[in-house]
Amino acid sequence: MSTFLWGTATAAYQIEGAVTEDGRGPSIWDTFTREPGRVRDGHTGDVACDHYHRTAEDIALMSGLGVNAYRFSISWPRVLPAGTGPINPRGLAFYDRLVDDLLAAGITPVPTLFHWDLPQPLQDRGGWLNRDTGAAFADYATAVATRLADRVETWITLNEPFVHMAFGYALGVHAPGRALLLDALPAAHHQLLGHGLATRALRAAGAKKVLISNNLTPVWPASADPADLAAADAYDTLHNRLFNDPVLTGAYPDLSAFGKDAPGDDLDVISTPVDGLGVNYYNPTRIAAPAGPGFPFSDAGLPGHPTTAFGWPVVPDGLRELLTGLKDRYGERLPPLYVTENGCSQADTVAADGTVHDPERIAFLDGHVKAVQRARDEGVDVRGYFVWSLLDNFEWAEGYNQRFGLVHVDFATLRRTPKSSYHWFKAHLGQT
Repeated sequence: MSTFLWGTATAAYQIEGAVTEDGRGPSIWDTFTREPGRVRDGHTGDVACDHYHRTAEDIALMSGLGVNAYRFSISWPRVLPAGTGPINPRGLAFYDRLVDDLLAAGITPVPTLFHWDLPQPLQDRGGWLNRDTGAAFADYATAVATRLADRVETWITLNEPFVHMAFGYALGVHAPGRALLLDALPAAHHQLLGHGLATRALRAAGAKKVLISNNLTPVWPASADPADLAAADAYDTLHNRLFNDPVLTGAYPDLSAFGKDAPGDDLDVISTPVDGLGVNYYNPTRIAAPAGPGFPFSDAGLPGHPTTAFGWPVVPDGLRELLTGLKDRYGERLPPLYVTENGCSQADTVAADGTVHDPERIAFLDGHVKAVQRARDEGVDVRGYFVWSLLDNFEWAEGYNQRFGLVHVDFATLRRTPKSSYHWFKAHLGQT
């Protein structure tokens, strides 16, 4: 069996900063953060963690942590400022150096091509509501892999297409800020089409392994009432199966609960075989019958569990349930699994002695690492675990008000301070 990947994860817009340097073009998040009221406290990712200028320091933190892998995302507008057309050589050179520096430190680079920062010129033409964006994504994949695939083995196409569709196109709380409700569903299909086209493009350019990372959740009905059971099934279809089934089985699930017909085209491309499935897990979801018009379900909350600073319930065994459930549902069609995100936000502060104590995060990580081990004991082929996140960073619509990092960042000075969880994780690597 291949070496288990122990890593941390980040995303370009959340940590890089340098949004106007080296020829980078505007992204939808540059636009969104400048619209009043969109992001808490008016925060932007203009500087973020300034990772663009501090890569050596951040790689040293990874080396000190002892991880053997790093999942990061590549900024599409830094590589292709217009989304299509000429490559920006200075932008691509940044990732070329990053890959070399990671390898020199003994850390496997695992890049994600799209972590929500779509070039604004593509959004001006409809973004993921326009199927042409899928073809543009494949061209972008070719440009990046042609430069990096000689040294990068494992690639991730999309990060959490459900969240990008739901928050960005259906509810409007993330960029690009559209509130289309169920009319956002074409953004799901076009992201999946882009994934399939990019998978083929990556392989043509020499990539060895290609994954997609989906945000997945165990779905629990609020009761045994048939209305709650039907609502839970509908939510499972929208959140989980809409993005897993086409890739793994070549067919969409039944969307009749949403009054929609499933797309019948492009499935041969979308179901291009993948070498792994990335699983981003934060918590289960408890679902009840709809409380009113709109979606055919309602969120019933999940009382009785501790919560993170975000208010998310902490249920470590939900990760085991999720991983074993994927094996039960997809059987031989399920590729190896990688937990590509798992972590929690806590209200971390620097103590008078300069340390950052985060016992809740240690308990969170301990519980979830053990859940991965239980899933492996039950026969699930899990090959990696990535903590979200290496650094406190720009947390989308929450700005800098939610801290997920193993390393505390003072956003006034950009000083990095490893937290207690950093030292705990270093001591517990390799225990699955």
